[in-house]
Amino acid sequence: MINVCNIYKNFGEQAVLSGVDFEVKEQEIFGLLGPSGSGKTTLINILTNQLDPDEGFAHVDAGSFETGLMLDEDGLYPRLSCLENLDIFSRIYGIPLSKSKEALKNVGLEAAAPKAVSSLSKGMRQRLALARAILHAPKVLFLDEPTSALDPGTAEGMHELIKGLKEKGATIFLTTHNMDEAVKLCDRVALLHKGQIVEHGAPQEICSRHNSMRTVPDLGSVFMKMTGVDLN
Repeated sequence: MINVCNIYKNFGEQAVLSGVDFEVKEQEIFGLLGPSGSGKTTLINILTNQLDPDEGFAHVDAGSFETGLMLDEDGLYPRLSCLENLDIFSRIYGIPLSKSKEALKNVGLEAAAPKAVSSLSKGMRQRLALARAILHAPKVLFLDEPTSALDPGTAEGMHELIKGLKEKGATIFLTTHNMDEAVKLCDRVALLHKGQIVEHGAPQEICSRHNSMRTVPDLGSVFMKMTGVDLN
């Protein structure tokens, strides 16, 4: 569903991505893990045609109207209500306005439909951004740090929403620096450090490969071992 082949990207003299390769299978949740500045958002921008790579290519087996995006900048209109925000995109996608209410219901914001976005909590804004991303039932969904700065209860609710989208047939590509989140959600992950994939595979397989002293570590320990960076 997603194919990334030998991607390089520099900003001036700074190498941001250096030979990144991986594939994402249909209807799986694939996690790109790494600290801030490792190149995660740059790669999402390339996959969503907001940036061109310097070398290599990336292909997403879905058209622009079959792709959903939930990025770090939510791009919501603060003076408009939750429902008005979604109605704008329903018109853009050419789908019935009833889909706006359906998306709000799916993320637990049905009662907040008339509220201005400026009055929402961080968690509610995150859920509204997800509602907009899934409004048109995309085949491929890109989620950039979808639970950053959320309290554990709200994050858990987002996890359930994301797993439900996979069950309905979506292929999901997410970035995170939360190793526990990756283990809960992802079928496979890639560990990104200084623009390079240093390890990839199913979370349990990665931990097993680094099973020293007969104790299977967690993903955070593996990342620390390989990069010297503590993500916990």
